[in-house]
Amino acid sequence: MSTGLAKKGTRAINRAEIVDQNFLEFLEEWDEVVDKTDDLSATVAEPGLSGKAFIELFESQMLSRHLDIEARAMRGRNEGFYTIGSSGHEGNTVVGRVTRHTDPAFLHYRSGGFMMERSRKLESIDPAYDTALSLAASSDDPISGGRHKVWGSLPLWVPPQTSTIASHLPKAVGAAIAIAQAKRLTGEVPVPEESIVVCSFGDASANHATAQAGFNAAGWTSHQNLPCPVLFVCEDNGIGISVQSPAGWIEASFKARPGIKYFTADGLDLLDTWRATREAEDYVRRTRKPAFLHLKLKRLLGHAGTDVETDYRSLEAVESTEAQDPLLLSAETALEEGLMTADEIRTLYESVRERVQAASGKAAERPKLETAEAVMKPLAPYSPEAVNAEATRDDYQESRHEVFGERLPESQPARHLSIQINRAMHDLMAKYREITVFGEDVAQKGGVYTVTAGLYRQFKGHRVFNTLLDETTILGMAQGQAMMGLLPMPEIQYLAYFHNACDQIRGEAASLQFFSNDQYRNPMIMRIAGLAYQKGFGGHFHNDNSFTALRDIPGLVIACPSRGDDAAMMLRTLAALGKVDGRISAFLEPIALYMTKDLYEARDGEWLFPYPEPNRAIPLGEGRVYELNAEDLLIITFGNGVPMSLRAARQIEQESGKRIRVLDLRWLKPLNREFIAQHARDIGRVLVVDESRRTGGLAEEIFTVIEEEAGHGIRKARVCGDDSYIPLGDAANRVLMQESDVLAGARALLAGE
Repeated sequence: MSTGLAKKGTRAINRAEIVDQNFLEFLEEWDEVVDKTDDLSATVAEPGLSGKAFIELFESQMLSRHLDIEARAMRGRNEGFYTIGSSGHEGNTVVGRVTRHTDPAFLHYRSGGFMMERSRKLESIDPAYDTALSLAASSDDPISGGRHKVWGSLPLWVPPQTSTIASHLPKAVGAAIAIAQAKRLTGEVPVPEESIVVCSFGDASANHATAQAGFNAAGWTSHQNLPCPVLFVCEDNGIGISVQSPAGWIEASFKARPGIKYFTADGLDLLDTWRATREAEDYVRRTRKPAFLHLKLKRLLGHAGTDVETDYRSLEAVESTEAQDPLLLSAETALEEGLMTADEIRTLYESVRERVQAASGKAAERPKLETAEAVMKPLAPYSPEAVNAEATRDDYQESRHEVFGERLPESQPARHLSIQINRAMHDLMAKYREITVFGEDVAQKGGVYTVTAGLYRQFKGHRVFNTLLDETTILGMAQGQAMMGLLPMPEIQYLAYFHNACDQIRGEAASLQFFSNDQYRNPMIMRIAGLAYQKGFGGHFHNDNSFTALRDIPGLVIACPSRGDDAAMMLRTLAALGKVDGRISAFLEPIALYMTKDLYEARDGEWLFPYPEPNRAIPLGEGRVYELNAEDLLIITFGNGVPMSLRAARQIEQESGKRIRVLDLRWLKPLNREFIAQHARDIGRVLVVDESRRTGGLAEEIFTVIEEEAGHGIRKARVCGDDSYIPLGDAANRVLMQESDVLAGARALLAGE
């Protein structure tokens, strides 16, 4: 019997009702005799798929469909807040069944069928109620705690994704690579060694640059015969919101992609999907190589509940798509194979509807997030005592001696910033076997500025390694490693390069604890060589004085040392923040200070500092104060501004006897508000020396802190960089803050007494 049921030739807005009725009318009109089988354990057309399993897959399809329908009903009652559904994509139930619940799954927002079927693997999970809680934004939602409608589960190994542009692909690849890596480094991995990673996405988002980075990294890894067991699942419905995908584009793009084996199936047909999915899953698990499973699907009910498809598609096209509803095809298969009668299918369908409606009614009554504190609780956890104890823990002396021999760094002469960062990284890698260091040029070369020199020789290529030249991949790998129990320390070669991959931190890494209610963590220490003052060398890509994009990321810690001893002690705290609280941090290293030895005059060696003992650390937020007893003027600064301000302070004292107190913030996010306010109140005159830009610079926040915390009567001024890219040569000094600007600003404030 044909499944081409497309009735109701009017431009109806409620397509969900039409699709629902189409299915019921199909069952009502079925008039062929069903030769009912008595043995549901027998296989159905495809090896390994029993009649019982088929019925369960069909039920999961129904469950996903009714959740879509009920989501729109909840929205109409103002009880639900999300209506993007999975209708037409229910064939992904097969992927949920074939893969294991210990296979990490990074899911497309239309992978509802997958989630329904995977939930069968653990009896304690009720996917209907869990999804309803998520739709209702209830704080009882077991994955996000009411923060978003996401597919996710801790026991089912489904980390929540909020992406609409496939920005989760790089971290899925990173997780796949890290399974074997974590086992080798630590002897432990949070999933079984034979696990694979599942990553689903839409055909439209497969074109996004971030998705392409994921495919490229997987193929690049596979090409080198390195393990990368990731199953890419492209849920191809042929349309992205209102834009049609070119016919055949996905197949043409991926069928012969290097390093990634291609499989395809009619995703509307459970039997064909079962065949292809089993083949793809077996290939990835057996070979530890990536595969691309292309499921050809249809999108029903538009993009979301507010979407009227007939605004951009003809009614005939919409009805033609509805006639290819996968539930119709599954029903037809069940009838023709004698697995169920039409009445049995209808009974099951309506019982699932009742189950979903009961779940939504119950979920609507559950509590919501009521305060800002409740909303933000998982965003930036901080356990100061535990972090400090971990940062100062020095019970790894044997490992230290294996790394340094008898020449422990604290017994060596004072050195400059880059050397002390290098020593601190050696030290931390001795302390934590799970730390990895990777990026562009960090291995044999030792980094562009030799900051990672010797690490590759000491810790070998499985802990220190070069990556392909793509910041998105680097930060995606870091997330995947962290989820597999490692503590990654990726390097971004220059601050400007971070902007190429900002969303991997802003939209993905830093949001994980928030959207999983702190159930999933991906801690990392992101080292970034940055800021300016390189005597005109390199131009704007190598001299970037703006870190506004970093400051905008909720929960991110930003550390910026100006001297070597501080750098070592701050790195210890960042590692402890990752270990204890799962935090993500950016360690912003001023390139111009890497090799700086002198402060006031040539060969004075005043900017060389001894390496601190391993039981010393700088707590988050603790700044450094120079000339605590000075009371004439306060300078608040960081990074390159610190030695500049110290030189200006000395010159002014020599000129006028006025003494200046200088604060090195060291921690740029979160700012220590009380530290700033206390010293501002003490002196009453504040100059902020901010090497970032006039717009979006740190001075703006510091001024706000002073106004809110220290009072309105404090005189304030700032010197900062201009709103400009940084050019080559001496022209750079025309737009960067100069030491003469610091002097002029200080003199002006002092003269205004």
